[in-house]
Amino acid sequence: MSIVTLAPDIIQVQLPLPFALRSVNCYLLRDAEGWTVLDTGLHTPDGEDAWRSTLAELRIKPHDIRQIVLTHFHPDHYGMAGWLQALSGAPVLISPRDAEQVGEVWEIPEGTEDPTLAHFTRHGVPGELTGTIVGVVEMLRGDTLPHPKLSLISAGERIAMGGRDFLAIHAPGHSDGQLIFFSEGDGLMLCGDHVLMKITPHIGWWPNSEPDPLGRYLGSLEALESLPVRLALSGHRGVIADWPGRLRELRLHHEERLGAMAAAVGASANAYEVATRTFAMERYTPHEIRFAVAETVAHLELLVLRGELRHEGDAHIRYIA
Repeated sequence: MSIVTLAPDIIQVQLPLPFALRSVNCYLLRDAEGWTVLDTGLHTPDGEDAWRSTLAELRIKPHDIRQIVLTHFHPDHYGMAGWLQALSGAPVLISPRDAEQVGEVWEIPEGTEDPTLAHFTRHGVPGELTGTIVGVVEMLRGDTLPHPKLSLISAGERIAMGGRDFLAIHAPGHSDGQLIFFSEGDGLMLCGDHVLMKITPHIGWWPNSEPDPLGRYLGSLEALESLPVRLALSGHRGVIADWPGRLRELRLHHEERLGAMAAAVGASANAYEVATRTFAMERYTPHEIRFAVAETVAHLELLVLRGELRHEGDAHIRYIA
């Protein structure tokens, strides 16, 4: 855990994660009415300890938290929202689409078959590995409990945080309904997992994804490039000082990855086969394999939309050059 002041009245709190990313950046923003928590971390004992230590160190009482704002529904951002809401009584704000995703992914009724099983089977993941991946998702589902009562905030709305007026902007791709928040007054962007330094945000096609997440992501990067962002604070890794430069790097990365995956298809392949030819899957955990396959599907489907590949099959999908 680390606590760093990155801008006036904005404090970054790095919370631990039990997988390769190692940590997630959450933020505390102070204004006259109290504190806003932006993103919350994964609900683990270490996460609880980190929040309790942070609040004690900063002398923040739970009732001083006036709102909890989520950039998106992924477990490392959403997971402790219910715990913090129970502690503080604060409302939890999220986009309408990601509120739907909470229900579709984290609140599956007991006894309902996880859609992850059919999705990964369709794309060629071996049966035993698919079962392991479903187990990983079930474990993560437990790390989002208790679920908060959600309030909605939509793109185009403005929200006061840290003594600033932020505009909520829809930034799809990493999740369907991800929101990022821009304060034009001082060029400050709270960009969630839409733009990251050193690593590329995961853009995957999941069982409940809206169509073409990668195409929507690339379109969003192009649209956001002209914003006068002086400093961007992201969900992982360091701050982003060259906003347009980093957006161009991400677009180039995905165009190169599209070319590599088109080549990896050969004459015909399923997404799992392409993933094994593109990523060092032999070194990956099941958690990382599911991300690699979902990202591969997103790239292959964009190549289909561009007319560079076609696919056939339903229960088992193959991509044809």
